[in-house]
Amino acid sequence: MLLDGRRVLITGGTGSLGRKVVHRLLGGSLGRPRAITVFSRDEAKQHYMRVEYHKRHALTDDIIYQNYRDLLKFQIGDVREYWSVLQAVRDADVIVHAAALKQVPSCEYFPDQAVATNIRGAENVARAVRESGTPIESVIGVSTDKACKPINVMGMTKAIMERIMTEANLRCPGTRFACVRYGNVIASRGSVVPLFQEQIDNGGPVTITLKEMTRFLLSLDRAVDTVLAALEGAKPGEIYVPIVPAARVVDLAETMIEGRPIEIVYTGIRPGEKVHEILVSEEEAYRTVRRGDYYVVRPMLPELHGEPLGEPALTGEYSSSRVTMTGGALREVLKTQDLADTLA
Repeated sequence: MLLDGRRVLITGGTGSLGRKVVHRLLGGSLGRPRAITVFSRDEAKQHYMRVEYHKRHALTDDIIYQNYRDLLKFQIGDVREYWSVLQAVRDADVIVHAAALKQVPSCEYFPDQAVATNIRGAENVARAVRESGTPIESVIGVSTDKACKPINVMGMTKAIMERIMTEANLRCPGTRFACVRYGNVIASRGSVVPLFQEQIDNGGPVTITLKEMTRFLLSLDRAVDTVLAALEGAKPGEIYVPIVPAARVVDLAETMIEGRPIEIVYTGIRPGEKVHEILVSEEEAYRTVRRGDYYVVRPMLPELHGEPLGEPALTGEYSSSRVTMTGGALREVLKTQDLADTLA
């Protein structure tokens, strides 16, 4: 299988996505890696992640627990620091680059910090792959809808991260660099669902920025599916985009309130916030193909063009403004979300 015997490095591995990727890899869905290294700068999160797996022996199947003991390693480091990235890359065959500053308002107030992590961090990964002397097979960069037609610092820095990953294919021809791009994960830390849940538990009000606001509904499992699909099928420079339903945020809030006497208050748009998520722009649509449950944006650089494009999968942008989910369907989606972990 794809990851049999491979050493997998996950930057930002203590974040919501990183932790879920680790769990999936420990379950053996893509084979049994030789090692899985969580690289992050937060020693407390690494400690709690280690403790969480240590307790699983009594709570879950033995395969996860035994693989944790045999395979999982932790390394303190910061993607901003080249030498710590280089040290981690030297022990890897496959890299999932998930480290990022991702809160839109924070990036607006501290743009230099967003540049340091999201841009210089990506360049450090690409440079380390080039200079490590280790034959790295694949690097998958984790991007965001905000990189598509960016209007905020977070999106601008992630758009450049995508370009760094694309161009790295030219400087590191023995390594495949690709990206995944998706919107807000429903139940990840800092996303709207756990916020609404906390507000509802406290009796309200539920705060929404604008009544017109829409979002794609992506589960954390689906986000991990996208990363693994890119690992399996992406060609150099491609961006994998999951095809997922979209809903109005107010419909999401009303579904969670379930008729209780809880007020909804509109607070106005936040710094850098978009009204709709866009995952494929109209400019990218002409070089976008479909592979199963994913749109794949082919690279802009002509040196990375492979087989002929064929008929594009889209005729316009892929945006959450095309609402596809309301009412009962929303309720079913929310039932599948585990909020306990995100609210911890």
